[in-house]
Amino acid sequence: MAMPMRYDPLVDLYGIWTTQLAERFLPLPELPDARYQCIDGRLVMTPAEVGTNSYGEGKLIRILGPTAEAAGFYVYGQVNLTFSPQRWIQPDVTVLHDLPKTDEEDRWVPAHLCTMAVEFVSPGSRRQDFVDKPRRCAEAGVPYFMRVQISRRLRHVAVELSALGEFGGYDTVAKAVSGQRLRADAPFPIDFDPADLLP
Repeated sequence: MAMPMRYDPLVDLYGIWTTQLAERFLPLPELPDARYQCIDGRLVMTPAEVGTNSYGEGKLIRILGPTAEAAGFYVYGQVNLTFSPQRWIQPDVTVLHDLPKTDEEDRWVPAHLCTMAVEFVSPGSRRQDFVDKPRRCAEAGVPYFMRVQISRRLRHVAVELSALGEFGGYDTVAKAVSGQRLRADAPFPIDFDPADLLP
C-alpha cells in the first residue's frame, strides 16, 4: 500500500502564493525566522539579516525618524510592502506618507502608501537588492529608493539615494561613503555620515 504524500506548502503552492495563502501557512514551522517575500506567486525566502545590517537598520530609523516625522512621514522597519496579492517585498526600512487604514493594510501595506523603500544589501540577496526590488518599487511608483552596503570587516558603508525619474526608473540624487555626508532635501531633509550606521 502506497504511503500518502505529505502536504508541503513550499512545493504544492509554488507559483500560486498570495497574501491570503501566506496568512494561512506562514511562517513555516521549520523556518520561523526566514524572511518571506513573493514575486508573481513564487515565494522567495532568505535568512534573517546579518547582525551588522540589523544594527544599521535600527540606527538609520533613529537618524531619519525626527526629520521624517516633522515633515509628516512615518518611518517603519520591515513591512510587507504589497504590490498585488501575488507580489510583496519586505524592505529593511520603509517610509510611509500615509498610515494603513485597516488591519489588513497594516499587515499587507499597499505600495501606494510608501514614499521610500530602503534596502541593506545582503550577500544572499544581492540581485534582489540591486535589480529586482528597485524595479518592483519603480513599477509601483514608489518615489524614492535607498540602498545601503555595509562591509563590517572594512568598516566601510556606502549609501545611495535615488528618485523616480521621468522614464520610470530610478536616478541617483545623492550618494556618500564613510567619512562623507549623505545630504538631500527630499523626500525630507537627510544629512548623515554613512559611518554612523556602523556599530
